[in-house]
Amino acid sequence: MSGIEIAPDHLQPDSFVFSDENLVKAQTTIAKYPERKQQSAVMPLLDLAQRQNGGWVPRAAIEYIADMLQMPSIRVWEVATFYTMYFLAPKGRTKVHVCTTTPCWLRGSDDVVKACKETLGIGMGETTSDGAFSLHEVECAGACVNAPVVQINDDYYEDLDFEKTKRLLDSFKAGDPPKPGPLSDRRGSEPAKA
Repeated sequence: MSGIEIAPDHLQPDSFVFSDENLVKAQTTIAKYPERKQQSAVMPLLDLAQRQNGGWVPRAAIEYIADMLQMPSIRVWEVATFYTMYFLAPKGRTKVHVCTTTPCWLRGSDDVVKACKETLGIGMGETTSDGAFSLHEVECAGACVNAPVVQINDDYYEDLDFEKTKRLLDSFKAGDPPKPGPLSDRRGSEPAKA
């Protein structure tokens, strides 16, 4: 698991269980999968655990999910360490994911990264000292037509450049984020106006 940040032992809770509400959600999710295929619920359960635990998945949650799905814990670790959407250590309350894959790069993601670093005062993989923001590089956010794109928590902001990115992050700092989607004059992923 080289390069993956795992919370130190003193931050790891001794145990983890889903809240009553989340247990119902977990059971409902598991029930959507056919008999003997219920291990496929691992990703939504990791997401549920991460949301319940303040934005990161502790070791105890991985073990809990493995037991719930009757699968070896190493299989849950494989999923949790492969996908960039799961965090194994505390991160900022606002998670900024910048896509730097080829379509975003060709359309200016270097400027978006620069704006993020300047506005937040942190580098990739870092968290602001107040715990408000963390900055992450991701491979393909899947919104290539509206590149460059940034995912902030669960929402996508598209058609960015340096100035739009600075304004976007400043609005989050002020507690007044804009509506998700293109930050241009187009709707959805319709062709850009010439």
